[in-house]
Amino acid sequence: MQLQGVSVSVITATGNDSYGTALISELSRLGIDVSHVQILEGPTAFVELDLLEGERVYRSFSEGVMENVKFSDEDVEFAKTHTLVHFGMWGHADDHIREIHEAGVITSYDFATEGQDIKVEGLLPYIDYAFFSFEKIDDDAKQFLKKIVNNGAGCAVATFGKEGSLAWDGTRFYHFGIVPAEIKNTVGAGDSFISGFMYGILRGESISEAQARGAALASKVIAKFTPW
Repeated sequence: MQLQGVSVSVITATGNDSYGTALISELSRLGIDVSHVQILEGPTAFVELDLLEGERVYRSFSEGVMENVKFSDEDVEFAKTHTLVHFGMWGHADDHIREIHEAGVITSYDFATEGQDIKVEGLLPYIDYAFFSFEKIDDDAKQFLKKIVNNGAGCAVATFGKEGSLAWDGTRFYHFGIVPAEIKNTVGAGDSFISGFMYGILRGESISEAQARGAALASKVIAKFTPW
């Protein structure tokens, strides 16, 4: 996929239902490599959302076939051929992050709002860029980001909605606000920020420049009703 100038692959699983079929079709249309997407018997994972004045409200979540997904040695070796591998809290790939990181691959991880999850600390030594979501910038959030880097992550980044983002690299904090936009749907705002941020890192940009790029991409996404 060349939407931002880099090729993209997905290593995951879908069900053999209509949602899975639609997802694979859309990813393929966008030019994303789906050669390592498993199609399993059962329902595709999904989230039900409501919109309240443009803000997403989570209603229900079903892991579907992702609940028991396993990744093969071939999947892991394929991941190692990439410059960057991005992980998520519900991607079920944590067992492979150390091997991928030690192969020299840049790793990023979206912990979303689950910063206090018991598994976080054990993963940090193998994460170059750890992302989190908070409600507001305060001393607690700053101390948390420092703790994340002290425990092994290369850089800790948090998004705060309208307050923008804050990053700590072990030396200093970097704050960037938002790029104003007419909000139609906030679904995908955090993911698009991470996408833009990491694209900036791959281009050799500074943390501040990467934050600005992430904010600009997020502003485009929230101005659309559908994140696609």
